[in-house]
Amino acid sequence: MGFALWIRDGQAWALGTHEYRPMGVAVISPQGVFSTRDFRRSRPAPSRMDPGLIGLFASLGEMNDFLKFRLAPRLQSQHEQKFRRKSVSRSIPEF
Repeated sequence: MGFALWIRDGQAWALGTHEYRPMGVAVISPQGVFSTRDFRRSRPAPSRMDPGLIGLFASLGEMNDFLKFRLAPRLQSQHEQKFRRKSVSRSIPEF
């Protein structure tokens, strides 16, 4: 699986592949969550040179977590802040 994510004009665009077969393109609100039903093969994808390209993600869940935590307001409790660091961080997990 692999996904490319763009955010432009108040919309989140994703281009997905599943086992090297194209899933298509999905468009949602940046505050939303992508699901496999959102993808359409007939929808054209934004250009890879588009400045709204955010990056590449290995899974749909990883991309949804990025959207959720990137656009979420600051978390108040220490427990939520620890969860946020563990779920978004790419570093070695804490013991």
